[in-house]
Amino acid sequence: MPSINIDFVQDLLSALRLNDRPWSSGGAGAPDRALAEACARLMKPGGDATRIAAAAEALEAYQRLDPEQRAAFFHRLLDDYGADAEAVRAAYAAWDLAARRPEQEPAAETAEAAFARLFEAVEPRRQALLRALNLCPGGTIALVRMREDLLAAARADPSLKPLDVDFAHLFASWFNRGFLVLREIDWNTPAAILEKIVAYEAVHEIRDWDDLRRRLDPPDRRCFAFFHPATGDEPLVFVEVALTDGVPGAIAPVLEGGGAVDPRDADTAVFYSISNCQGGLRGVTFGSFLIKQVVQELSRELPNLKTFVTLSPVPGFAAWLARTAKEDPLAAELRERLAAGRWREDEAERKALAARFQRRTAQYLLESKRADARPEDPVARFHLGNGATLADVHWPADLSEGGLANGCGAMVNYLYDLDRIEARHEAFAKDGTVAAASGVKRLLKAQDKAA
Repeated sequence: MPSINIDFVQDLLSALRLNDRPWSSGGAGAPDRALAEACARLMKPGGDATRIAAAAEALEAYQRLDPEQRAAFFHRLLDDYGADAEAVRAAYAAWDLAARRPEQEPAAETAEAAFARLFEAVEPRRQALLRALNLCPGGTIALVRMREDLLAAARADPSLKPLDVDFAHLFASWFNRGFLVLREIDWNTPAAILEKIVAYEAVHEIRDWDDLRRRLDPPDRRCFAFFHPATGDEPLVFVEVALTDGVPGAIAPVLEGGGAVDPRDADTAVFYSISNCQGGLRGVTFGSFLIKQVVQELSRELPNLKTFVTLSPVPGFAAWLARTAKEDPLAAELRERLAAGRWREDEAERKALAARFQRRTAQYLLESKRADARPEDPVARFHLGNGATLADVHWPADLSEGGLANGCGAMVNYLYDLDRIEARHEAFAKDGTVAAASGVKRLLKAQDKAA
């Protein structure tokens, strides 16, 4: 009969008990010192239970740090948990020697083996520490929120930015698409998750439970979210969808409607809100996977759907128009007339301004670029980078306070043409090519004249 490893069994049972309780309350003592001591223990060999307990203590202590102490902790990670320079030099020398040695000469170590040691040597020790912190229950979401703190600290202190490379490297693996789980959210979803949907909605505020019900309960409404097994009921990103007859050009009818169309009669799926829920996962691509998988899900459920399109805000347009107005009298006059508000009651005024705002919106989206030749507008970069086409421009389309303040009331449709998504994605990724419908391009040729 094989012998039983008693130490392993004890560690396993201890780990299981730890999984059933929250992190310890920590007790008295300076949290920065407790964090430093727990991290030191994590970097030493030990049994699973010991390491899980140390990770829980470290994360609990981190939660008690004030912003200044958290910044100091990030600096310690950067300065004290880097790669060992001497070990890197020695590993490089061994690899260089092995790589230059003639193949016929005997060698104590192959070039491949030396390269593996070099690869191990150049990895900062803090990556091993972050992986160890992830051992305890709740560790993954705690590290996501730690990175959110880091991003905020790095805005005030750019010297911390190199530390984010380690977080981004690990998260790219931990939140690989293969680990994500797509779940449909409806009115029968547990309240704890619905509360998070309300809290994380970043595009069109959900005012109350009745408002949420209008978005989830009618048969012509859908909501899908990505979850990760390690983060439990914390959604990573979600999208709200309206099934419609035709492509809408304003957000109010979408938000206030629901139940107007039998899903079997709808020909269009409108993605009208996409919200990233975790600030600490910035830069980790979820939205593109989400939209494409939702398109596949809806296509299977409702083969009558022919058009997949967004109704998207233009959040950088107002700031761009304000900059343009400093040198362009027509842009300045356009802003003044928007602020005056006569267009709200005067249909003639509204029609006169509509053409001009549509032209300016197209100009902003097609011509205003960052240093990397990508569109200035973040929503445009997201959808065009996913392989969508800028299909249409609308004004006035969003009369909410935020819609007017950030986008002057403009909204646009990005079309997801299933047969061309990949080609357009590749063109955008390669040289920044912006796919736009002919009607949008024609807007640039129109004359912007004061009326």
